[in-house]
Amino acid sequence: MALLHDTRSVIAAGRRHSVGSRSDGSVMTAGIPKAPECGVGTWKDIVAVAAGNVHTFSNTGRSHTVGLRADGTVVAVGWNGDGQCDVADWEGIVGIAAGWRRTLAVHADGTVHAAGREKEGACNVSTWREIVAVAAGDWHSVGVRADGSVTAVGVNRRGQCQVAGWRNVRAVAAGYLHTVAVTEDGRVLFAGDASCGSAQVSKWRDVAGVSAGSSHTVAVDIRGRVWAAGDDSRGQCDVSSWREVVAVAAGSAHTLGLREDGVVLAVGNNDHGQCDTTTWQLRLR
Repeated sequence: MALLHDTRSVIAAGRRHSVGSRSDGSVMTAGIPKAPECGVGTWKDIVAVAAGNVHTFSNTGRSHTVGLRADGTVVAVGWNGDGQCDVADWEGIVGIAAGWRRTLAVHADGTVHAAGREKEGACNVSTWREIVAVAAGDWHSVGVRADGSVTAVGVNRRGQCQVAGWRNVRAVAAGYLHTVAVTEDGRVLFAGDASCGSAQVSKWRDVAGVSAGSSHTVAVDIRGRVWAAGDDSRGQCDVSSWREVVAVAAGSAHTLGLREDGVVLAVGNNDHGQCDTTTWQLRLR
């Protein structure tokens, strides 16, 4: 089963900001206008974006934004306290992910590069091979191999890295204490803190894409409907009315949905304007 469109990195959600990549290569943000992570006004030729997350329970709002250029180079802005924005010399990149104090990149040869905080082991990806997709949670990193198997490193205190037995996976997402994946037949696999929606996501079928917030999980199915489970304390799971959606992104406590017509829907925490996406038009490539 194929994705509806190749839209997995057109939108991204952090803690206090949202990011969207337009078909002309420019990037839009919603959040605090002068915040460092929103300083993308000069970016050009961007084909994918990622938003660094700061988990809901952190006292800091600092985060970062990453963009993948069409030529395989990478750009980043925002908080760089652990070197997570030190990506200027990366080349030959085909995929990116951003987590708490960390940036990941997949090279065309299937190797993975990491920049950022090393203390918890989430940057220990140098031995990974044949990787086709990556996800960055708060304290763990996940990679999908070309054969559909999955690997993970970092903090595993809730079992979020227990993915060794997963097979036939085509996409992964990582949150604060959980990991989710979409299989080739449209099912969702779950590892980690059960409160993030474990019981519900196991029942979802015909899933085209999935995203993990700090404590909630969101998926879009092949018909354009959206499902959400887990923490709904800020209304981040209020997506049942959404239709014609082709991609989703979950932040710390807000959720984005990209509709077929390029409109970006948003629900949840809007304390910093991160849900102010009603004027966006992100035309699909």
